[in-house]
Amino acid sequence: MNRDYGPERLAGQGLDSNQHESGDRAILVLLETTRARDEVDLVATWRGDAYEVWSRRGMIRFKRRIDDDGGLHFEIIEQIGENPIARQDPFAVSTIEEELDAARRSGHPTEDPNTAFLEPQAITHPYALERIAQVFDSPRGPDLIVSPKAFTYGIQRGQHGALDVVQSRAPLVFSGRGVRAGSFKLAARHVDVAPTIAALLGFPKTAGRDAAGRPVEVYLKRQDGRALDEIADSSSARAERVYMILLDGLSHSELVFQLKNNAAAIPNLAALVARGAMLSHGSIVNFPSITWPSHSTILTGAWCGHHDVVNPTFHLREHRETVPIQGNIFETERFLNPEVETLYEMFKRVKGASAITASIHEPQGRGADHAVFERRIVGDKARLKALTQEMSGDISPRWMADDNPNMRREEVVDIRGMAQAHVLFEHCDDNPPVFVAHEFVLTDGAGHDYGPHHEGLREALYRTDRRIGELFQMLRARGLFDSTLFVVTSDHGMAAQQIELKANPAAQPAAIGMKGVFAEPMIYLRDLALEIERTRDLRSIRVAVMDNDHLPDGEHPPLKGARVVLERADGRILAEAITPEDGRVAFATPADLSDRELRIVVEHPDFNPRRVRGDGASTHEDIRRILYGQSGAARA
Repeated sequence: MNRDYGPERLAGQGLDSNQHESGDRAILVLLETTRARDEVDLVATWRGDAYEVWSRRGMIRFKRRIDDDGGLHFEIIEQIGENPIARQDPFAVSTIEEELDAARRSGHPTEDPNTAFLEPQAITHPYALERIAQVFDSPRGPDLIVSPKAFTYGIQRGQHGALDVVQSRAPLVFSGRGVRAGSFKLAARHVDVAPTIAALLGFPKTAGRDAAGRPVEVYLKRQDGRALDEIADSSSARAERVYMILLDGLSHSELVFQLKNNAAAIPNLAALVARGAMLSHGSIVNFPSITWPSHSTILTGAWCGHHDVVNPTFHLREHRETVPIQGNIFETERFLNPEVETLYEMFKRVKGASAITASIHEPQGRGADHAVFERRIVGDKARLKALTQEMSGDISPRWMADDNPNMRREEVVDIRGMAQAHVLFEHCDDNPPVFVAHEFVLTDGAGHDYGPHHEGLREALYRTDRRIGELFQMLRARGLFDSTLFVVTSDHGMAAQQIELKANPAAQPAAIGMKGVFAEPMIYLRDLALEIERTRDLRSIRVAVMDNDHLPDGEHPPLKGARVVLERADGRILAEAITPEDGRVAFATPADLSDRELRIVVEHPDFNPRRVRGDGASTHEDIRRILYGQSGAARA
């Protein structure tokens, strides 16, 4: 029998009954009452018993359900206007030519793909229901998540993070033993990468959980994806190791363009593609389509709502702590959910404790022997320092000519990564690493600074390809190249931005004074929990005011210093009080006024205000009427 499957670990994420007023207000700020209305594609949340997606063109509420066979499916239970995520084709807008066509259909015609500004009606939102729902499985998930329009996200010429297909598509190539060569049109997701690696290497399955949280036999402890068996060559010998090359921020459409029109400039990547399996339309990444969550998805086979690195910055409600995990960079593996398994850990489990694994500037390194971001280094540190210095002159003169020192620093990072790779394999000469995840950052920096298809980005890609060629030479010299499975991908796509807008839509609620933690694209509201009760003699009302976010022990602490006002429906004040330490006040009420004729207003400088009737019912306006001109819900 089908059953509802809401958030797996509900602990404050989404909008509970104390947050409907502030949540609706935030949605109105984002879609109606501020400049954000022209910059936001959609806003998503969990409320009551369903997931919600709001946009100016319409809204839906939907449920995630488990069917009789244990699979997940989704059912829309309410719709007003247009379903904002109805178009979910993962194969749409996958080339530069199609991006230019989508810009024309958006009303922004251009011949320059770096100014191809895409409106929601011209693009799609692949796997939108699944990718939205999973965000709210984590207790670190937000109350609201904002997906801007593809071109309205900041002052960098290229950007990512949204739900749309352009920002959500990454290239994906498997090349080496056990792989069928060719181009494959597969509807793939980044949660499929890790199990595909395991399957191609012939790893055994183990006890774990699937996308529905069921205990099953899977390749990793938590496996939301599937093995892409279509690319496997069962007649071939299996690879002995994996070298994963992560070209941060490189869009699939740019790689396709280079392979078709300028393959000589990227000979090493072109050679991998020629002898390997390339997904013709790439792979759809995590939502939000942004660095730290997406890398953890690649390395675990689990969505961010399950591995818990939900955003570059996330809020721990129970601790009142905001964690800028991407800003910290170092020692962040501890934030990964222990219930998921990384590829490093999987290789150790299958191949034994002596097997060497490495994370080279990869944002997720839990379980890796070598992981600089976790301050674990395999190899001679003096040798590493000397080699880094020796290689440090290999920097493109373009960056300084363009007065772009940030790009110079990005290239230095990649040089340091190359030095790590050389020293790692030197040190492990008799026991070479069985799994390496190697992050190249130059393409991401260039995509942001220059644009997703600019000559500056192409310079970064060409230089990165040269470094990949150096890795191949090193592996060939050690007799390891032919026995290595190479995986090439990215953590997200990249979309052109209209930088003149200086758009920052997710921050608009904060700009008008709403209280919360605003960690783009996520919003964590700071709200008041109220308990209202009549005394037994019906002559008084008691009001308890608490912090709506619970403490680690599950308790909601009372709030001192909240102003509580009792008023008539017409706004005339009957009484007011300031809450003491226990957060409780009481008022005598007129005998001739019912609870529905009384209003209680609660304000605190650190929280969003509450306005309710004497019976506790909300008094705020129906946003369906404001946004769509109707209060009733059109059932799907």
